[in-house]
Amino acid sequence: MLIPKALTRLSVAFCLLRVATSQTVLKIMPLGDSITDITCWRAMLWQQLQNAGVKNIDFVGSMVSAATCDGISNYDRNHEGHSGYLAVDIANKNQLVGWLNSAKPDIVMFHLGTNDIGRSKTPAETIAAFTTLLDQMRASKSSIKVIVAQIIPLPWVDSGIRSLNSAIASWATLKNTTSSPIYVVDQYTGFTTSDLQSDQIHPNESGDKKITARWYPTLLKVIQNSQAGKREAVFSA
Repeated sequence: MLIPKALTRLSVAFCLLRVATSQTVLKIMPLGDSITDITCWRAMLWQQLQNAGVKNIDFVGSMVSAATCDGISNYDRNHEGHSGYLAVDIANKNQLVGWLNSAKPDIVMFHLGTNDIGRSKTPAETIAAFTTLLDQMRASKSSIKVIVAQIIPLPWVDSGIRSLNSAIASWATLKNTTSSPIYVVDQYTGFTTSDLQSDQIHPNESGDKKITARWYPTLLKVIQNSQAGKREAVFSA
């Protein structure tokens, strides 16, 4: 029996659609300051995702971590953590635009504001910077998914950190959209000074584990939803 040409094309297109969907790599940008740059939670998070069987993901960014972190060597080392950077400066200098253009992330997860509050920027100034950064993310990709952290403690300016974290929750609700959702991850609650290094700024090993545990369920959910929603059809003439 002869198969109609239109049906044959439809079958080929469906097969190509399945291949394109299964092979699509989801790009994830970890964005932040030294708490993203010089710590080990990214290595732990990558390992946990791999152990859960998560495939077709890629951590992206212009920065590359050390080859081994807390004994973990087989992890994706790319990120966009910049030690000492303020959210206000990243926004005012339009630094994120270039990083986005190069990496083209589908998901941005960011922990920013520690240096802002530590250097006397107000929560309002920091949130205004977040809005600029969010606008730049959405200009890069209208359907970008954003995961924002309520940041870990900074003991000597704790009231400022708590005020910022409260503002982050309200900001995320205000800026959330269906096409580009914002997810809030509470990295503050339950994080104590014993989870910080002696500098009382950066997480130690127990702090890295807590940060990983907080990121993981939300990031996993966003990955799964994003991968399930990708339908990039490739048609052959």
